[in-house]
Amino acid sequence: MHDHASGVRGASNRRLLTVSLVITASVMIVQIVGAVLTGSLALLADAGHMFADTAALVIALVASIIASRPANDRRTFGYQRAEVFGALINGVVLIALSVWIAVEGVSRLLNGGDHEVAGGLMLVVAVIGLIANAVAMWLLSAAQRHSINVRGAYLEVLGDLIGSAMVIIAAVVIVTTGWTGADALASLAIAVLIVPRAIALLREAASVLSEAAPDSVEVAEIRAHIVATPGVQTVHDVHVWQLTRGAPVFSAHVVVDEACLRDGRGPAILASLQECLADHFDVEHSTFQLEPADHLEHGAHA
Repeated sequence: MHDHASGVRGASNRRLLTVSLVITASVMIVQIVGAVLTGSLALLADAGHMFADTAALVIALVASIIASRPANDRRTFGYQRAEVFGALINGVVLIALSVWIAVEGVSRLLNGGDHEVAGGLMLVVAVIGLIANAVAMWLLSAAQRHSINVRGAYLEVLGDLIGSAMVIIAAVVIVTTGWTGADALASLAIAVLIVPRAIALLREAASVLSEAAPDSVEVAEIRAHIVATPGVQTVHDVHVWQLTRGAPVFSAHVVVDEACLRDGRGPAILASLQECLADHFDVEHSTFQLEPADHLEHGAHA
């Protein structure tokens, strides 16, 4: 839960996104030129994916800059949700792109059987794309575990990596057999591989925006830990949500023995509860309201 990357992978999210943006944009240009020179739809589809990734990385980079702004009286949690909106836009872009690739691939299969594709040059360009995507994935692999925004960029680069592998396979088939239909099939394979990852990203962003409890947090287990704290009778009005990936927030009303409040043990109980959530559940931001039992009874009749 607390592993840290060293070296270049340990750089800030913003710097990692910037480096990935430069790599992705450079490979996109190479693939566009390669698609024009070779006539390959698969390279053009992969270049289109790269273009979407370049735009998505720009969005992610801007979102990370916005998210770093401090909290104020209007946005008391700061701007961390900007990362979630960036990830949501990324997912929508990926879905739209996959539809376009599928339509073009089917059209090429049905109508482009005699289309010439330069398999040798296509293979060279695809290998360059594979290497560049592997480097970008390695850079983002550590940071993506803790940021939904970086995870969105990571998933897109992963899709590019697999897409480049598909293009390499198609290029080898074209070079060895001369069958250009492999190019269109590779395009369809790219579309199929994009969709599940895009949907997963959209679901995760929607979960954050709907303020659902994070999948990694077991609310029932948290309740049990709270009730097991000495002096605590029960807990109610429990709320768990997250500002962005890896930033869960917790609040609850905790009913304690009246003797604890009279004896001044309330601060110790509060500190114990916050330490429990931080140590056992990685919830750094928790808010508790301590109440005597008669307060709960009064609220029930109010």
